[in-house]
Amino acid sequence: MPFTVLVTDDAARDLKDLIAYIERHDTPELAAHVLGKIEDAILSLAENPHRGVYPPELISVGVRDFREIFFKPYRLVYRVVEKNVYVMLVVDGRRDMQTILHRRLMGDQGPS
Repeated sequence: MPFTVLVTDDAARDLKDLIAYIERHDTPELAAHVLGKIEDAILSLAENPHRGVYPPELISVGVRDFREIFFKPYRLVYRVVEKNVYVMLVVDGRRDMQTILHRRLMGDQGPS
């Protein structure tokens, strides 16, 4: 039985901002391509969400509540709770991931 995949408001905003950025700095065609690939990746979580890896930035502080999959360079960070998959974050992996993950997923300003 497939899992239910839910995109949080923050992740939906991430995706909207990412696509708008690509449209402004590249082409609408590329933005549409990236959007389609990310949507495909998100939907694929319904079948096997446990295939994702633990984000190394969180593993280093002992957190194993989140997993991630990639459409490089983009990282899709999610959490599996029972039969639900919550997509928490869609971000360009070239950014400061340590700070982003800590702020968004752990509610702090990053490692001390």
